[in-house]
Amino acid sequence: MTQDDGELDSLVRKRIRALRVAQGWSLEELATRARVSQSTLSRIENGRRRLALDQLVTLARALDTSLDQLVETASDDVIISPMIDGAHGLMRWPIRSDPGLSVVRQRMTEPPPDNPARMRAHPGHEWLVVLSGTAVLLLGHRRFRVETNQAAEFPTMLPHAIGADGGPCEILGIFDRDARRGHQRAAGERESEGSST
Repeated sequence: MTQDDGELDSLVRKRIRALRVAQGWSLEELATRARVSQSTLSRIENGRRRLALDQLVTLARALDTSLDQLVETASDDVIISPMIDGAHGLMRWPIRSDPGLSVVRQRMTEPPPDNPARMRAHPGHEWLVVLSGTAVLLLGHRRFRVETNQAAEFPTMLPHAIGADGGPCEILGIFDRDARRGHQRAAGERESEGSST
């Protein structure tokens, strides 16, 4: 066993114990849920028993997690710098644990479009929170004012548009892969039309 293997082994054992304690379970309770003896579980947590894959799978299920999460190691890349799109006032951060998700920060100064034909619909899901100011969310035939610290969540298959209301606003949004692609296509279309929104 290499040093890295030993560190992973120790991390997994600590994680099992920490998850058990976080649930408020005794050794006996987790052992019952995982269908292993209490002494086996104690030896696993204390490093006196070899970790077997079948037991890790069983323990992960009993702890309501996955084997991947139980054995994942921390990345050295904890800090993520944004990708900046100055032309659209966007900052975007990819979420490494789920490459399909992106976090986007955007400052808006213009109201949403008056023309319903400029609203977009595309596959995906979006969540956003207003960091400052007031935003207007057009969603289908409905109009919502989203104030500072309020959030909105919606499927992007509904025609939608967002803009500022009564002055600049800043939003932070989480887009799944499909929603991000839909917004990137819409931004490209607006550029080709010569629009600044």
